[in-house]
Amino acid sequence: MTLLADLLVLLHLGFVAFVVGGGFLVARHPWLAALHLPAAAWGAWIEFSGGICPLTPLENHLRRLGGGEAYQGDFVERYLLPVLYPEQLTVSLQQGLGAMVIAVNLIAYAWVWRRLRHSQHTG
Repeated sequence: MTLLADLLVLLHLGFVAFVVGGGFLVARHPWLAALHLPAAAWGAWIEFSGGICPLTPLENHLRRLGGGEAYQGDFVERYLLPVLYPEQLTVSLQQGLGAMVIAVNLIAYAWVWRRLRHSQHTG
């Protein structure tokens, strides 16, 4: 179960990276916007609402089933978990993260839109 929990943390980290930076992939693969926009909205909503992603309790449940309690020992637990679960996470920090998600994605989609407009004029 601990391995499943570690894999879930990797999936969670990948989702967070997609939420934050996935808009830049839309320039290359426009169809990704259909996946990215709802993911980014979800990520921003979770942060602004002070909520918790359902992957977090699932990961903790898998750890308990595997007999684990504390994050220690391997690469995933030592280096990736603090990114997803910082100790000093407050509501205001979460709201700042939500604002960052929105700002980065506004920049990404403005860049994509500009790039598409430029290619229409030159093509």
